[in-house]
Amino acid sequence: MRMVIFGLTVTSSWGNGHATLWRGLIRALARLGWSVSFFEHDTPYYAGTRDLDHLDGGHLVLYPDWDNIRRVAEATIQHADVVIVTSYCPDAVEASRLAQQACRGLKVFYDLDTPVTLTRIEQGEWPPYFGPEGLRDFDLVLSYTGGPALDALKTVLGAGFVAPLYGHVDPKRHRPAQARADFAGDLSYLGTYAADRQAGVEKLLVQPAVRLPDRRFIIGGAQYPQEFPWSDNIFFVRHLPPADHPAFFCSSRLTLNVTREAMAKKGWCPSGRLFEAAACGAAIISDRWPGLDSFFEPGSEILLADTTDDVVAALSLSDRELDTLRMRARERVLDEHTSARRAADLDQMLNDALHAPAREQMKEAV
Repeated sequence: MRMVIFGLTVTSSWGNGHATLWRGLIRALARLGWSVSFFEHDTPYYAGTRDLDHLDGGHLVLYPDWDNIRRVAEATIQHADVVIVTSYCPDAVEASRLAQQACRGLKVFYDLDTPVTLTRIEQGEWPPYFGPEGLRDFDLVLSYTGGPALDALKTVLGAGFVAPLYGHVDPKRHRPAQARADFAGDLSYLGTYAADRQAGVEKLLVQPAVRLPDRRFIIGGAQYPQEFPWSDNIFFVRHLPPADHPAFFCSSRLTLNVTREAMAKKGWCPSGRLFEAAACGAAIISDRWPGLDSFFEPGSEILLADTTDDVVAALSLSDRELDTLRMRARERVLDEHTSARRAADLDQMLNDALHAPAREQMKEAV
């Protein structure tokens, strides 16, 4: 079975959550017999921050511009069983239209940014990765977000058949690792700077650091501005490549998850970092959002924090209590949230859709 993907990036994890998800999913799909080609526009932003030059389990096509690659893309699409176009792909509109013209198989759109998509439309801004027809011409629409957002993709963008494909983790890449002194801390946070996460980061990390000056706090990520409210006990590690994530998560007593505002409001949109931290055996404390209990059990597998006081209280828990938390979270993610599990779900959906004799049967399958 042949799959073609037109995505944002798979070669650089700098400032995006797409790349590591695709790497794990493509490896898992290859083990299920899929031959995957990933088309990535070679942008300067990602070219200078690449942490992958060979796509394990797939074929990488880096291209300078759409006109340069269009003929190659069309020939590849003509032999594909499935074509997937994603949100934030720089050439999503062109790739979608080419897929409609040339693909004899299944045409799929995967929105990895559904809450952002819907929020932009609510604010009167049409996302650049859709043409005026929205999603009505795709056979299947996948969403990184579940819950009510699935219905919104139908009513707002005209999607006919929608199914969630949540985040996941490759446990061969994210697993318990030796702690490192330069990552050591009482509370860590790994995430690209985002203005709509800043209030949560200040409430759940910066303010606890002010309250607990003898404790060590550490932030890892990219794009943090100079005016960020640093204190003497908050230490910064500039962008971490995925290979360093396990050591980062395993070097602190607790690690923090803060969800972007649009995703928290829509709910049912777990960050890939959440699964990565759990797979590495980290004890996690997270902001609260609808649907979180669909992925982890609060109080047993994950701690929830609404206030600075909640974080301060969590930092007073014993090592034994935190060890129990991290063990249960790791068991849950290995059972339900691996890349192999998501690939199996996707494989089943695609095969059901491909072999359904009628569109109504495909609707029942997804």
